[in-house]
Amino acid sequence: QLQLVESGGGLVQPGGSLRLSCAASGFTLDYYAIGWFRQAPGKEREGVSCISSSGGSTNYADSVKGRFTISRDNAKNTVYLQMNSLKPEDTAVYYCAASFHIATMNPGAYDYWGQGTQVTVSS
Repeated sequence: QLQLVESGGGLVQPGGSLRLSCAASGFTLDYYAIGWFRQAPGKEREGVSCISSSGGSTNYADSVKGRFTISRDNAKNTVYLQMNSLKPEDTAVYYCAASFHIATMNPGAYDYWGQGTQVTVSS
C-alpha cells in the first residue's frame, strides 16, 4: 500500500520553529518530486514548498521564503520542512504530496497525498 505520513506538527508560539517530516511507505520517494501544501479553515489549499526528486531544485511560496526550508533524505525515504520564525498566519493543516513528474506548487499535479498534520501558531 502506497502511503505518505506527515508528522511533527503541534502548537508553537509565534517566532518558534517546527520540523515537519513526510515519510513514505510502500514505495520509494527517489523518483518523486515532493510538495508541501497547507490549508487553513475556510481557505483553499495552497502550495508552500516543493523539491525535485534529486533535491537539486526547490521552490517556495513568497509568504514563507527565508523562513521555511525543504529538504529530502532519500536514504530515509523522507522529506522535511523546517519552519522557522513561525507566524499565526502559518496556522493550518500541512500536507505532503508526491508527484512522478516535475516539482510544482500546483496541487493538481500530485499523485499521492498524506493525511496532514496540524500546525498551530499561537501565544
